[in-house]
Amino acid sequence: MPTPITHVVLVGHCGFDSGPLGRLAQSVAPDAQVIGINVHKQLADVAHPGALWLVNRALDGRFDAADGIDLIEQHAGAPTPPRQMLVSNYPDSQAAAEAAGALPGFGKNDLRDPGLAGRLRGALGESET
Repeated sequence: MPTPITHVVLVGHCGFDSGPLGRLAQSVAPDAQVIGINVHKQLADVAHPGALWLVNRALDGRFDAADGIDLIEQHAGAPTPPRQMLVSNYPDSQAAAEAAGALPGFGKNDLRDPGLAGRLRGALGESET
């Protein structure tokens, strides 16, 4: 049985994008704490299997990574990595993120897609029904 998600972490998102992403996360995981992180050293507090990271492709903030794909790769090999999804509209970036260890992600253009909530529930380890 997967570790229950206690935190949904919005990694490297600007304030404008954090609002809709946070509302989406809260609607899908109402018991999880939704937090935004824009400083690399704060990731250590949420680098555990009970976290789902929604990582921006173009990181906003101060990170020790070239972009979201690099950040995903850095943390995918941890002994107890968080679940990670890339937020990007670019299929090539999604493929690179999955190759780096991420779950299938989504783009900001998908936020109004009715199927996105089910995909997020799947990433949370919950039934899509």
